[in-house]
Amino acid sequence: MIRLAGAGAGLSLLGAGAAACGPEEEPAGGGGSGSQKPGESGKPGGAAPAPGEKPKPAWQHTTTFDGLAWISAVAVVDDVVLVSGDPLVARDLATGKEIWSRAEVTTPGASMLIGDGTLYLASAKYDGNIIGLDPKTGRDTWRSRLGDKEYSQPRVIAADADHVYVVAGILDKEFRTPDNVIAAISTGSGKVVWREQRDHGTEQNGITAQTSGKRLVYTDFRKNLTVRDTATGHQVWTKKIGRTSNRGFVVHEGLVIIAIDEELRAFDLETGADRWSLATEKYSRFNDPAVLDGVLYASDTVHALWAVDPATGKRHWHNKESLDVAAPWQFAKVGDVLYGATEFDDNGGVHAFAPDSGKLLWTYNDGSGDIDRWYLASGGKRLVAVHAKKVTALPVG
Repeated sequence: MIRLAGAGAGLSLLGAGAAACGPEEEPAGGGGSGSQKPGESGKPGGAAPAPGEKPKPAWQHTTTFDGLAWISAVAVVDDVVLVSGDPLVARDLATGKEIWSRAEVTTPGASMLIGDGTLYLASAKYDGNIIGLDPKTGRDTWRSRLGDKEYSQPRVIAADADHVYVVAGILDKEFRTPDNVIAAISTGSGKVVWREQRDHGTEQNGITAQTSGKRLVYTDFRKNLTVRDTATGHQVWTKKIGRTSNRGFVVHEGLVIIAIDEELRAFDLETGADRWSLATEKYSRFNDPAVLDGVLYASDTVHALWAVDPATGKRHWHNKESLDVAAPWQFAKVGDVLYGATEFDDNGGVHAFAPDSGKLLWTYNDGSGDIDRWYLASGGKRLVAVHAKKVTALPVG
């Protein structure tokens, strides 16, 4: 399995060795002349808000998002917006215009995981293939597989410039998957670089992963935090960490920072040693942390907002004035404003905060009344928010 010769090259150009992968799927071009769909904003608009005012959407469109993506429901890559769903649709960040659309290319709950400018997905044909798409064109640029018939459908958990990382169940004689493997596939050759069987009883689902240099870091439903060498798959360290959010964590300057019950805890990336911890208030727990411009931000379950030095765990500020608004779980920063996407709350939406104090500046809500979780990504001077069946671009810069 090899990387295709350019984003626009068909597999037929690569000879018989690649023919077994099947023909390249051609995306449908957006064109911009198609009919308007219900609920869509046909004209881009909206300007950056005046100080103290909330923005009006630059554009808004309906989506096919199924609400099942773990964290990465939306991605912005080189001014292209991708939202998990079937069909998978790419839009121009500035105008919202559809660039391309491909049906039957994503599995339910597919995460928009980008590695070195390529979107990696498990094949929607459930044939064991992993495919790479060019976000600008929607065309296949890469294809590989973990094995032949010994594994169940692999699932992408992370990607970087060198590897695509997947998990897959090991099929027994009754086609059950009591055990599973984690593996790395080369983004250059498409060959499996390493595969390691995980401990019996570990689950394939509920894994959150990211890479940092030579380390792959991931958590799972079994309350494990594990670090592996990206080149060899060697397990550097693992430990039981108790109840976590099982979603987002931070890898920053040699530390792994994660919310565990009522604490934020930092572990040394190389050794697993405890480096610092910070406790929230009694009867509350921290939500997912994020590090933006060298500051760690996190909310807690009583809706307070925290800013922390990620190197030391020292608190910069703790703002309790946001108790009446929904707590953000995902953050982005554009210019001098901190933005947070909230969880399941009809008072939620996208919050704007002053990053030096946590003061709430404004909240954008699409007025749908849906209590679905909001997802957030940033690109240039735009925020892109996904909520229920809508994707909205907000001009904030």
